[in-house]
This record gives sequence, structure tokens and C-alpha cells, in this order.
Amino acid sequence: MPEGGNPTKVDVNAQYTGVEYNYVYIITCVFIVFLILPGIGLLYGGLARRKHALALLFQSFMVLAVSTFQWLFWGYSLTYSRDGGPYIGTLKNFGLMDVMVAPSPGSDVIPEVVFCLFQLLFCACTVMIVVGGAFERGGLLPSLIFSFFWATIVYCPLARWTWSSAGWLYNLPAIDFAGGGPVHIASGCTALAYALILGKRRGYGEPSLRKPHNTTLVFIGTVMIWTGWLGFNGGSNLTASMRAMVAVFNTNTAGCMGILGWVIVDMIRHKGRYTLVGACEGAIAGLVGITPAAGCVSLWLAACIGFITSVVCASLQNVNEWIGVDEGLDVFKLHGIGGMVGAFLTGLFASEKISALDGSSLSPGAIDGNGIQVAKQLAEIGAIASYSFVVSAAMLLILKYIPGMHLRVDKEHELLGLDRALFFDEQIGDWSMATHAHGTTSPTLIGVSKDSSASVSKEECREGKASDI
Repeated sequence: MPEGGNPTKVDVNAQYTGVEYNYVYIITCVFIVFLILPGIGLLYGGLARRKHALALLFQSFMVLAVSTFQWLFWGYSLTYSRDGGPYIGTLKNFGLMDVMVAPSPGSDVIPEVVFCLFQLLFCACTVMIVVGGAFERGGLLPSLIFSFFWATIVYCPLARWTWSSAGWLYNLPAIDFAGGGPVHIASGCTALAYALILGKRRGYGEPSLRKPHNTTLVFIGTVMIWTGWLGFNGGSNLTASMRAMVAVFNTNTAGCMGILGWVIVDMIRHKGRYTLVGACEGAIAGLVGITPAAGCVSLWLAACIGFITSVVCASLQNVNEWIGVDEGLDVFKLHGIGGMVGAFLTGLFASEKISALDGSSLSPGAIDGNGIQVAKQLAEIGAIASYSFVVSAAMLLILKYIPGMHLRVDKEHELLGLDRALFFDEQIGDWSMATHAHGTTSPTLIGVSKDSSASVSKEECREGKASDI
């Protein structure tokens, strides 16, 4: 029965007797993966200038809300319906019809409702990464509209290709354990298209545009993302198997080696000095690199993948200048290029001995004598990168020329800051600069009347202006 049985007449739990630990493990991974969304909001908010930081925190929740609606509406059905073809599913499960406690398409020991929730967070996290392409000049409402349609037209087909048993990349097969293609390559290439269509920020090239306003937020956000990533990769085998345990170990290892790789490059670049932001970027690069390979490679090769991916990304520090695009959060560099490197290395290092730890999967790479797997990985990279970039750019151009859409905020709001332009009486920090019509500025303390603010000193004003920049 599609819904797993009538609970008023039979015990629908009985079909999972003895294997309950599998869905308990996956639902625990769901709780952990959720941390990625606010983590990305904190990371992006810390990297932004303070006057734009609140907008990025706000978007982390709004993206989750919009992605959840899209997934319930038709996203899940388009991706994982049991009928449909190798490129897109059908609307058989529209509105989550017949999605309840029957065994899922991904694993016969996981109820479909649990599988649906786990995959929902994959979609939401991917869309939140994409939003980084609109850094400091994209309108919030247009970004949410774009998020809904991007999840439908780009993410759902790519996830179908990669993870549905009917998908063409799944049957090629291209090895992608947890989302190197649909999550990272797709989000990185889309963010590049987003930044390209929006154009460069006003004042692009000024040193202040490169300065994170709060490295503490960057660090906290990275820690939350890393924690969530352990559940992201650890749950991707959809069973509580030895393969899942190795995937968790490999994920942590690659993140750590990513830190070492980026810090070494930073030390060379800055003549022995360090950057905390660089260490955080290194961790993320390592995590991106291991994502397609986490359940397919040995422990030391996972370390190599994290290190190599991080060094490659760190060495491309000026890639945005080279291609002439203002992609300030380095989404394309970390997720796009990092995902491509990880997918390629997966083809080299994937081993049957590791993938078979779940008792059934065989994913040999070049290291096992299956050299053709490298070509299959390159086919995945080319197909996902080109599809996501071209389709995303076309969608953004359509939105850009819709009257009243305002894909990019106007000049005044961009200079004032998205937080003060779009939010009611809220901002990051304990005070704001109120710009009057005649062009002068004065500090306004949160919770303090305008009259009492007159006691603020000139030194505090100057400090406020500098901090606000």
C-alpha cells in the first residue's frame, strides 16, 4: 500500500521491527543537518559588511520556509516519484500524496516520510548556498521567488539525475555519495550566474568591501556548518551501517586537512601570518571536496581529498578578478570549483572495499582499476555545471526584466545597507547611523530616544561611522 497501511486496522510499525535503529539514526541526522542553515546565515553575515548582515540571517530562515513549501508542493514528487524518466519525475506525489510510512525509494528500512524530510534539508541547504551570489545588492523578495523556481527547475532535475534509481547519472554510473554535483557544483555555478547578472557592487575594488565585519560570526557559522555536515554526509547512505560510520570519519578528516592546506597557502601568501577566515574557508573547502566521496574512499585518501581541494581553492584566491565577476562570498570558488575537484578525485580514489561496507554497494574508481570512472565523473561535472549555470542565468534574466521585480536593490538602498533599507527597527549591533534628508548623520542608540542621544561624544560618532563602513 502506498501509505504503508491503514493505521486504524494494522500496526504500521511492525514492518520495521528489528531495523528501527536505521530510521532513528536518519532522523538524528536530520536534527544535525538543520544546523547548516543558520550556520550559513552566520557565516555569510560575518563575511558581509555590518549594514548587510541582518539580511543574510533573515534569508537563512526564509529560504528554509520557501524550500519546505516547494518540497511539499511538488519538489519531492519531481525528484523522487517512483514513475517518471531519467531526467525528471512526475506529479504522482504532488502535495505529498501517498507519502507516509511505506518504505522509501532510497531505502527499504527508512519510512518515506523520514526520507522526504532528510532530502528536504538537502534542497534547503543548497538554495541557501545559492543566495550568496546576491551578496549585498540582491533584493530579498526576488531572491525568494528565484529560490522557489530554482529549486523546481534546477535542483529537482539534478537530484533526480544523481540519486533517483531512474536517473541517468545514477545509472551511468557517476559516483556522488552525498551531493558533490546537485549541491555544490550546482550552487557554485548558480551563484556565479547570480553575481554576473546582478553586476558588481557599488564601490567594487575598495578595500572595505573585502573586510568581514565579524570574524567571530564567521567562526561560529563554520562550526555549525561543520557539525551539520557530519549528519549531511553521515546520513547519506540512508542506513546506520559501517559505511555511514566511515563517511562521518572521512568528513571530519577532510575538514581538518582542508584547514591545514589553506593555512599553509596563507602562510606562504602572507609571509608567515595567518587568517582565521582562511582557516574557516579551508574547512569548508575540505568538506566540499569529500562530499561526493565520503562513503567511497579510505581514511587516508579522504585526508588527501580534503587537503588537495583546499589547496586548489586557496590558490585561486583571485579567481573572481580573473573572470571579472563580483562574487564576494566565494561561493563559486569554494562550492563550484571545490565540488568539481572533489568529484574528479572521487573517480580516482573510490574503492569497492569502502562502498561495500553497507553490505550491497560497489563503487570502484581508478584506484580499483576502473579508469573509465574518471570520464564518467567528468561527464557529471560538465552536465551539472553547464545546466545549472545556463538555466539559472536564463531565469535571472527573465526576473530582471519583469517590471517591479527589482532583482537588484536601487543605489540608495545598497549604499544605505539592506538592513536599514528593508527591515523595521532592527539591525546587527547596538546602534545605527540615521541618515537625515539633509545628508548629516547622527548616532541612534537602540532603545534610547533621540533626545538622549545628544550626549554621545564626537569620538563615539567617529568610531560609529568607521564601524558602520
